[in-house]
Amino acid sequence: MRDMSTLENDIAALPGLDLAELRARWTKLYGSPAPKSFRRKFLARAIAYQMQVDAYGGLSGPTKHRLRDIAAAASAGTFDAAMIGRRIKPGTKLVRTWHGETHTVTALEDGFSWKGEQYSSLSAIAKAITGTSWNGWKFFGLKGVNPEYGRDVSGRFKRPRPGPDGVVNWSRSVKTPSPPSELEAAHA
Repeated sequence: MRDMSTLENDIAALPGLDLAELRARWTKLYGSPAPKSFRRKFLARAIAYQMQVDAYGGLSGPTKHRLRDIAAAASAGTFDAAMIGRRIKPGTKLVRTWHGETHTVTALEDGFSWKGEQYSSLSAIAKAITGTSWNGWKFFGLKGVNPEYGRDVSGRFKRPRPGPDGVVNWSRSVKTPSPPSELEAAHA
């Protein structure tokens, strides 16, 4: 295993190498010539990545396989965000109160459990509870923006939608008090 400071120095030197030197490094690391269409900047990044893989280890086999599947689906135009992976860990309990009754759903490896029965989706459970079609993620509060903080359930920031006038109104978690009206000021 390489010394960490040596590895950092070698990676930091990559952008200063010319195209021929980068191609030679590629061949040494990957065991085949670099594709001719690759530019210097990309070659330097790919070489830096492979140097780190050699020093610290790379992605696991299943992770590589999953990424290849996602890339193939994106290439074929059949990509669906749902294929990226599970968003709820098995064993997680989701609780929702509907018309005064509390419903608890448990996430399983291959679906969800509610009232002792297994369902393939949260939407099916939401429909069983309400009698109407729902987006199960929204019904259980897993999808959408938290209006107070402007973040979704994953913690990612969401830009607010523009109002009818086209202006985006940014909410604040701590609102500043508005100045008193003339009437309030006169009575103070």
